[in-house]
Parts: sequence; C-alpha cells; structure tokens
Amino acid sequence: MRTQVVIVGGGPSGLLLGQLLHKAGIDTVVLEHKSRAYVLGRIRAGVLERGLVGLMGEAGVDARMKAQGFVHDGTLIAYDGDMFRVDFSKHTDATVVVYGQTELTRDLYEAREAMGGDTRFEVDNVVIHDADTLAPYVTFEQDGATTRIDCDFVAGCDGFHGVSRKTIPDSVRTDYEKVYPFGWLGVLSETPPVNDELIYANSDRGFALCSMRNAQLSRYYIQCANGDSPDNWSDDAFWDELRRRIPDAAAQTLVTGPSIEKSIAPLRSFVTEPMRWGRLFLCGDAAHIVPPTGAKGLNTAASDVHYLNQGLRQFYADGDSHGIDTYSQKALARVWKTQRFSWWFSNLMHHYPDQTDFDKKMQLAELALLRDSAEAQAAMALNYVGLPY
Repeated sequence: MRTQVVIVGGGPSGLLLGQLLHKAGIDTVVLEHKSRAYVLGRIRAGVLERGLVGLMGEAGVDARMKAQGFVHDGTLIAYDGDMFRVDFSKHTDATVVVYGQTELTRDLYEAREAMGGDTRFEVDNVVIHDADTLAPYVTFEQDGATTRIDCDFVAGCDGFHGVSRKTIPDSVRTDYEKVYPFGWLGVLSETPPVNDELIYANSDRGFALCSMRNAQLSRYYIQCANGDSPDNWSDDAFWDELRRRIPDAAAQTLVTGPSIEKSIAPLRSFVTEPMRWGRLFLCGDAAHIVPPTGAKGLNTAASDVHYLNQGLRQFYADGDSHGIDTYSQKALARVWKTQRFSWWFSNLMHHYPDQTDFDKKMQLAELALLRDSAEAQAAMALNYVGLPY
C-alpha cells in the first residue's frame, strides 16, 4: 500500500499532525503499538498552552475543549509560609486552558474516525526503511501478517521508547540528558480541586503541586525519592504529606477521598539532535523529554507538530522544501528554550538531596525576586502560556 505520510505513534501529537494534514488534503496512515483503550487510559498533564489551543481550533477539534476546559489566567506559587500569584493576562494578554490530555486525545481519535482516517492499532515490529532516501517505506506486523507502506515522509511520534529516534544512526545523532534525583508521586481523586488555580509549592519537605482535571476530578503530586513505589503510600499517608507541604489555608480546605489512580513519574530532561534525518522527522517525546514542572511535554510536542505541518503543507502545495529542510533547526530552537524554563522551574521548586544551606538561601532569594519583580513575573508568564511559534 501507499500513502503520503506515515505517522508512527497514535498519541496526541501523531493524531494532531494527522488531523492538520487531513485539512490540507494530505493522506496519512497512523501506526500505534498499543490499543486505543490503552492510549486513552494513560494519565497525563492537562495544561494547554495558547499555541496548542490554537492548533486544536485549526484542526477543527476544539468544541469540547471550549465547552469543558477551564481557562486559567494565573497560577499560585507558595514557599516559606508565603503565597503569591503570577497573573498571565496582566503580563502577556494570554491564558492557558486546563483540559485533560486523555480528553484531548479522545477528541482527536473521534475526529480521525469521522474523517475515515487509516489508523492501525496493536502493530508490532515497526521498521522504518530507507529514511535517508527519496523513497522511504515502513513495515509492521499485525495479526500475524507483515504489511509494507511506501510513503513520501515518516513522522516519528512514537515517544521516548519508540523506534523512530533509534532509526537515526548513532553517528548522526547526539543525545543530551539530565536525570533528576527525585520523582513525582501523583494521585487522581474524584474530589473538588483545593483551588480554582494551580498551586506550586516549595517546602522543606519537598515540592507539591495541586492541580485539577475538572470541577470534580483533582490531580495532586508530591516530590518523592527515586526508587520509591506507590505501594509504599496509603491514601491517608499521601494526604497527610500533601497537607504538610502546601499553605495552611489550602491544607485546611483540602477535600480528600480514595485515589482512583496512583503512580510515580521520574523526572528527566532529554533532547536529541537533529530532529530530522532524510525524510524522517521526530516529534514530541521521540525527540525530547521535559520534567513535568510547568507542563511542557505535550505543549512542546505541539510546537513540533506546528512546524512539521507547515513544512509538509508547503512541500505539497508548492513543491517548496524550505519548511521541511529547516524543520529541525526551528523546532530545536524552541525546544531548548522550553527545556530552559522546565529546568529553571524544577530547580526553583524542588528540594535536592545534596542541597546546602547556601543553595536553599539562593532558592528563597529567587522566589522572593519572582514575588516582588514584575519583570520576573512577566518572564515566567510568557514561558508558562507558551512562547510564540
């Protein structure tokens, strides 16, 4: 069989790219290793930058997001018994939308099904062939049969553990990585959020985050040790520890309940260069990982999708390859700025195992600067709502 673009990976970045290309009349086939139910069962962040919100509108899949998402024009920062607000609208004239990644992915799947898109689930042994030539193709196994798809381009949207990045030879690819000495223990509960806005808390006991998915579904996190296990934490132990890390006013109004999901996420920063090899393009987690502080993972994937969508549209409409030729350069320029913000915010809010008294004083001074300086808040707000594409 043949298509114009094979998209390896049926998560939100691959689906969004497929929907945008469909709007331009470009044919795609999406290959996903897991089942649809598995993809929709993954719990991920739900803070959407202005750029991603705009792309959902461009793709024609933003109706439910507009109806059910929560527009946030600020966030709260707590430390040393103090709490202050960073006003996004005041500093940027922009906002973010809180809308669960699971729901966003569901919207994209339904749109792809409605337009008759070819999506193959539970495929194995995906191999990308001849990506450095003008005639790439992809093979995969499904239900005991091997299928070959000839194509013009391959978009690798298959995550950190997928095959796309590994297809680029080691002699061509350079990886940059930082592993953080802690993780996040996250709990999802059917309880009202403790606040209308997110609370990021720095405490001597470690970082905490109060977030939400909707008016009756809350997501909370606490910093934990690497190697810890959710099995070590009863619901009561989690809630008690969270109360100790957030401001007293929030702790006193916190509504608790049974956890419906509990997991630990490690923290790492990772970037691979380049993000293009021949006619293979990497998008999202296949090319870069950020700590969840500031919720930049999906949003940075969306910026990749934006640049690749533009480049492919330009190629098919005008025969102009400038957009795809500069894709890696454009995407990486924004990726590294996003990495910087996530690294800065993570350093600001977490307790490090080897942190000295001097380090702690510097952290408090940085937090005080953010509290007191309009310029510092403007810089944070600009990065939080999303750098322009």
